Amino acid sequence: MMKKNVLEIATDGACSGNPGQMGLGVVISENGRVVRRISKPAGFGTNNRAEYLAIILALKEALKLGADSVKITSDSQLVIMQITGKYRIKSDELRKLKEEADSLAKKFREVKFRWVGREENFMADALAKAASMML
Repeated sequence: MMKKNVLEIATDGACSGNPGQMGLGVVISENGRVVRRISKPAGFGTNNRAEYLAIILALKEALKLGADSVKITSDSQLVIMQITGKYRIKSDELRKLKEEADSLAKKFREVKFRWVGREENFMADALAKAASMML
């Protein structure tokens, strides 16, 4: 892949129970074409932890793909509002995950985060749910 590419990434985290078995779903597209789908079990934790882990996984994958800019969407309003600084983070665990995401985001020319409704996030949602059922 060439530099100066913009990747659009849909992310979702799911839990089978909350807390429960976490699953991460990531769908990476470039120029409207899906270039990577990831469905990954992520151990035991909360839904919000899973949402952050999905964003971190997305940023790491975008770096591997040589992305210059990324546009990340998630159906977790809480996590998007926290990661963009609109909501305070009370949990130390989530604060650490946000710091990791921020550190990865600095490696791109531009990163945009946007909250979307669940219906817009169906592919990442399905991948996350499937991964949360894998044991």
